[in-house]
Amino acid sequence: MSASGGTKAIVAALGANIAIAVAKFVAFLFSGSSSMLAESVHSLADSGNQGLLLLGGKKAKREATPQHPFGYGRERYIYAFLVSIVLFSVGGMFAIYEGYEKIKHPHEIEAWYWPIGVLVFAIIAESFSFRTAIKESNETRGNYSWTEFVRRAKAPELPVVLLEDLGALVGLVLALIGVGLALGTGNGVWDGIGTLCIGVLLILIALVLAAETKSLLLGEAAGTEDVEKIKAVLVDGDVVTGIIHMRTLHLGPEELLVAAKIAVKHDDTASEVADAINAAEDRIRNAVPIARVIYLEPDIYSESAAAAGVNPAKAPGGAGPETSH
Repeated sequence: MSASGGTKAIVAALGANIAIAVAKFVAFLFSGSSSMLAESVHSLADSGNQGLLLLGGKKAKREATPQHPFGYGRERYIYAFLVSIVLFSVGGMFAIYEGYEKIKHPHEIEAWYWPIGVLVFAIIAESFSFRTAIKESNETRGNYSWTEFVRRAKAPELPVVLLEDLGALVGLVLALIGVGLALGTGNGVWDGIGTLCIGVLLILIALVLAAETKSLLLGEAAGTEDVEKIKAVLVDGDVVTGIIHMRTLHLGPEELLVAAKIAVKHDDTASEVADAINAAEDRIRNAVPIARVIYLEPDIYSESAAAAGVNPAKAPGGAGPETSH
């Protein structure tokens, strides 16, 4: 799966959210609708989130330094995690507080055409933003379902924008229902209930984003497809006769570390082994271009040692050869 950052989708969402946030706040000033206030804060938080994603993408491009020898690729994960925090605190918690206050102290909606008009405009604008995110995601998600794409994507930006846009559209519908019921019944409590529902929705989305980005921050292995490609090209059947154990780790969405202990014959010379390792590294990079850092350790494979079990201190999680030879 590609690790594209989805910059086009982020910029489209940023432009839409800024315009929508201004329109919602104006509608709140004229109508006094708590749903409109919650939605304006929601759009403002989303705008800040897209800014964080763009900033994270820029910082991740910095060159490696002696202090950070593997580069700054994980900056994108850190800023995506910050997005979930902002969405939870600024968007979700504020909406819940505002909804509670509105239910406790209901207020009749004034100038009803302002919130209705702005909500319809916002739904149209968010739909275009959501469509852009879907289009970019379709270019990278392959045969994965949408749920699998969100869970497996190594680049956090597109899943974040997708969930934000989806949450925004559902939130707008909830706000429209709340305002509509408040106008139809003359009871401002419905406006507060709609606001409360928006807050719960935002918190649920924030928790999903936090869980997914936490996994990326902790360090995820390469996808199954990339692992199989690496295994397929690593063994040449001549000098490299098998894989004793292998580990992969994403240093960033587009940077993969590959470490493997490979089996060689006992009578191979050091020069032959060195040449075979260099050739294996080239094959890995050709098969999986994001494999930027590769460490291959040659060893003499022993059937008796494999039968006795792998020493966890020397090969954490290892379980014998991964390729027959």
